[in-house]
Amino acid sequence: EEPFVTYVGCAFALKVVQFLHKLFLQVSVDIFLIDWERPRTKSSRSVPATEETRHNSAPVSIWRTYFVANEWNELQTIRKISPTFQIIAVLFFLEVLGFSNLALRDPWATLERPPQAYTPPYSLTLRYGVAATLWLCIGLLQVIFFTVFYEHFVEDKIRQFVDLCSVSNVSVLLLSCRCFGYYIHGRSVHGHADTNMEEMNNNLKRERESLCGQRGLVPNSDIQTFQVSITNRLRMQYDRIQDSLSRRSRPSRLIDASTANLSELQFRAYNTMNHFLGSIIDHGHPDMDYAVRDKLMMERVIGMEFMEATDKSLFYNDEAHSFSDVLFYGNEATLLIFDTLFFCVVDLGSQSFVLAAVLTYVQQTIFRFIRNSLGRRNLINKTLVDQRFLI
Repeated sequence: EEPFVTYVGCAFALKVVQFLHKLFLQVSVDIFLIDWERPRTKSSRSVPATEETRHNSAPVSIWRTYFVANEWNELQTIRKISPTFQIIAVLFFLEVLGFSNLALRDPWATLERPPQAYTPPYSLTLRYGVAATLWLCIGLLQVIFFTVFYEHFVEDKIRQFVDLCSVSNVSVLLLSCRCFGYYIHGRSVHGHADTNMEEMNNNLKRERESLCGQRGLVPNSDIQTFQVSITNRLRMQYDRIQDSLSRRSRPSRLIDASTANLSELQFRAYNTMNHFLGSIIDHGHPDMDYAVRDKLMMERVIGMEFMEATDKSLFYNDEAHSFSDVLFYGNEATLLIFDTLFFCVVDLGSQSFVLAAVLTYVQQTIFRFIRNSLGRRNLINKTLVDQRFLI
């Protein structure tokens, strides 16, 4: 059985490499929140605006952007299964119901053996098979329950986030690679989202009764999520602005940090990026324009694009909300297999399912903390959201 244990160890090592690679990509993703809100005059709607009131416009509230940023921060480590329930359920089947007896070299027809009966040693191969099968089956049942029932009848946090973007009048651009990423179109069909309760309810009522336009990026379309393949020219311009943001957000060594007006610099930098990305979506740069299209069947099957974005960026309609790939949520298969191999490797080394369960829970907690901490820091750096407003 030594070669088998070696193969399992190699599989676990390779899965660790894949997991760490995905973790690094997620905590270094480029993200920016595009605020579409424009200033409104402070004058009452019932009173005609004069020349004086036109110049007396109310500032755009940042709270909507902070709210979207907080919701995104909370989404970063949600999963399609409950890790705690997973561990408890596996231990219940193995130790309480006696499924571990199936891994003995001389198994009985029943799960429980009489106390006076001879207890043969465990087979490492069978021990791995029983533990891995139980872990994967329980995890698969959780995923099916979550996808089929919970998301449809309780809540779907991914779709709720897209709805929140529309209500908040905030779009989200995510670039997981240099020229590939995701776009969530959150531009409000009502033009403004800084409203009171009455106007907000009236806007939602108009949408419900189809008395206004649809939320999609393209006219007469409801599709709000896209996979984007941008041109190198657009990426270079994005990097120039992003580099200026990084330099402006750090005070010079020759200037005392207490005297550097970082708030004003960050405000200007944020407005620059917000205006640039907004004008891109509005086709304001003919040399960096984009086209919206559907993926070909083969492109969807193999998960790659045949056309390279050279002259125009490409926005692929994505009703499956693939932007969850930059979250734990969209990588449940990788996480489930990683946890399975970790549990089995610890058990093969210690011959203890309880110890394997405890260490699996510890590693899940540690990696969740790392993902939350680094993801939060990346969100603050890339969106210029003040860390004091991230709960």
